[in-house]
Amino acid sequence: MSSEKTAVVLVNLGTPDAPTPGAVRRYLKQFLSDPRVVEAPRFVWFWVLRLFILPFRPKRVARLYASIWGDDSPIREVSEQQTRALDERLDVTVRYAMTYGYPGLPTVLDELADAGHDHLLILPLYPQYSGSTTGAVVDVLADWSRGRREVPGLTLIKDYWQHDAWLDAMADSIREFRGQHGAAEKLLFSFHGIPQRYQELGDRYGERCLRSAGLIAERLGLEEDAWAVTFQSRFGPQEWLNPYTDKTLEEWGGAGVRSVQVVCPGFAADCLETLEEIDSENREIFLRAGGESFAYIPALNARPAHIDALARMVAERLP
Repeated sequence: MSSEKTAVVLVNLGTPDAPTPGAVRRYLKQFLSDPRVVEAPRFVWFWVLRLFILPFRPKRVARLYASIWGDDSPIREVSEQQTRALDERLDVTVRYAMTYGYPGLPTVLDELADAGHDHLLILPLYPQYSGSTTGAVVDVLADWSRGRREVPGLTLIKDYWQHDAWLDAMADSIREFRGQHGAAEKLLFSFHGIPQRYQELGDRYGERCLRSAGLIAERLGLEEDAWAVTFQSRFGPQEWLNPYTDKTLEEWGGAGVRSVQVVCPGFAADCLETLEEIDSENREIFLRAGGESFAYIPALNARPAHIDALARMVAERLP
């Protein structure tokens, strides 16, 4: 198979087209309508979403997006940077796509297949597999394949939390940040949460988060009491994976912990959940509870070591 007919697609979650209530409403409708994201009786959830969430939540969320928006959404800007950088390292076509929002994954797949690419390597940028993230990408691939007369070869990289190149890139990023700013009393690994029920039904995402954080801490030579793992971004009244990031930071601030650094190894690109939820909302929680110093360690984004790690993972799977 010639390399000219192979393409790589980086996939991330998505973003609204603009920091406006209308754009956010369209995005949330698509995102929260996915049964992979919200596992609830569809008829009940249909009315809950339309009567109680979409009429009110977009206005508040739009303000949050506006607080981090540049020329475009941060996650889309970073995705473009990652794509350009990876394209320079590989002798294949590289594109990026979003599960929700623009550019949509089915559209990108159509464009690549119609251009004659007969093998597509799909890399969801979620280091730790969860049914609600990478599983949703698999659903899109399945639906897209059913609509194609001729389906190209498909390779999916399920996750990469255990890959040495990614672990080294994460550890080096933290080490470099601490070399510039000093080390805090506590290093907090904060991961996006999922409902506890998803784990009870067999989603091993929480286990993967704990193991990947442990491997990074081991590379950094951290003592057990110098770091912890928490979960953020819970939504709705049900129980999510514990412990919660905001509650932990509040407890630490009240218990006399003076300085904290937070890193989010589940995010390949900075976005609303890191730039606003962690670096703004949770910063305020910690400082208000009595903490003195809070620092967010940025996601790997388009750091050379991150791109090198992605290139290595892709090269290992290319035909």
